[in-house]
Amino acid sequence: MTKNIIEYKEFIGSVNYSNTDECFYGKIEGIDDLVTFEGSSVKELKKAFQQAVNDYIALCVEAGKEPYKSVKGSFNIRIEPKLHYHAIYTALKNGMSLNQFVAEAIKNNIDKKVLNHS
Repeated sequence: MTKNIIEYKEFIGSVNYSNTDECFYGKIEGIDDLVTFEGSSVKELKKAFQQAVNDYIALCVEAGKEPYKSVKGSFNIRIEPKLHYHAIYTALKNGMSLNQFVAEAIKNNIDKKVLNHS
């Protein structure tokens, strides 16, 4: 499945195209701030994204701020009741809590490059 994203230094940028302005644009995803970039070609967009990431990292270092989005370690999800039941059932069969089961399922599906840099 193709996603409209680019990656650099463990940051993800969204990629969009404006037909009106005839340019590519995006923003750095997964951060608490709004940082945008644009370019008239894919090459320019990539260069602008990399520069935006580098500038953002430098600003965060200067401010003593963590560059990645702050997270609590808990979140709510909505799934169909039958899937929820099957998750509880499978967790119990494997001697796990639902939290342990979900955490393990997520861990098994995370991009290994990202997991290794945590």
